[in-house]
Amino acid sequence: MHAVQFESHGDRDVIAYDEYPEPEPAADEVVVDVEAAALNHLDVWTRRGLPGIDLAFPHVPGSDAAGVVTETGADVERFAVDDHVAVSAGVSCGTCEFCRDGEPTMCVDFHLLGEHVPGVHAERVAVPADNLVPVPDGVDWTVAGSASLVFQTAWRMLVERGEIRPGESVLVLGASGGVGHAAVQIADYVGCEVFATASSDEKLSYAADCGADHTIDYEATDFAEAIREQTGHRGVDVVVDHVGATTWRDSLRSLAKGGRLLTCGATTGGNPETDVNRIFWNQLQVIGSTMASPGEVDDVLSLVWDGTFEPRIREVLPMSEAARGHELLENREGFGKVVLRPDSEL
Repeated sequence: MHAVQFESHGDRDVIAYDEYPEPEPAADEVVVDVEAAALNHLDVWTRRGLPGIDLAFPHVPGSDAAGVVTETGADVERFAVDDHVAVSAGVSCGTCEFCRDGEPTMCVDFHLLGEHVPGVHAERVAVPADNLVPVPDGVDWTVAGSASLVFQTAWRMLVERGEIRPGESVLVLGASGGVGHAAVQIADYVGCEVFATASSDEKLSYAADCGADHTIDYEATDFAEAIREQTGHRGVDVVVDHVGATTWRDSLRSLAKGGRLLTCGATTGGNPETDVNRIFWNQLQVIGSTMASPGEVDDVLSLVWDGTFEPRIREVLPMSEAARGHELLENREGFGKVVLRPDSEL
């Protein structure tokens, strides 16, 4: 079979779509014939190399995929051959104090398929049964293969950790990306007044279509100043910032007194200059969030499967063109998710 893989860290030219050993399931694993697998910025960072993570090469990236079960391990009871499933990438130990308290994303050994261990951008993959979610018949494969990571991340960050409430105002930065466009939809669903930033009229139009009430071109406008003006100098209750270094201070400036800054990533760098005085004087909260618990995944994906939420697809590519998919993400071309499909499925 074939898989997307790279033999070393580097630029997009290290990506190949070559022969890879067939998966052999352990007792707790399921073999999935992959129909669709989405790219995330995490795949770009993994390919470039992340501090503190030493990968075994060749490495198969990918944290999002969906497909059909073709084989189950001896101990698997939740799934059977021909079931439709989607991957949820977070892996926890199940025995540490955090896992026992029902917080697997805080597990001392928490890691992600595709980032710390081989991922799912392949024709077939062996995945722990605990990392699979049933997909109802009739759900399009591009939807099933692109929703899990971004919607579970945004759901936990906003609903569970951020505790957003109807009537609150929420600013979503980078609303044209995967987590961003999921966050806009979730905040709108809860009943919040949604502000969104993006870098072009086309992306702003897409953000509005996802549920944003107000849009701001951050390349043409200081978004913090725009927020102050549009809220009568009050600021918003919540800012979703997965951008990091370049936006951090302006995110804090955008908050009302007692506001919450929610973060799940740092695409422009993880060591921003901050404003401690503003944080304590305005009694702000900075809340981190990572992935989601199995129950939270079930909650949000049920709303994807029934059409309440929709992962927007910017392009569908064969896996042999994975490098082009990485280019789309790196150059911020388009809106929403990039989906890969095995060449054999096209």
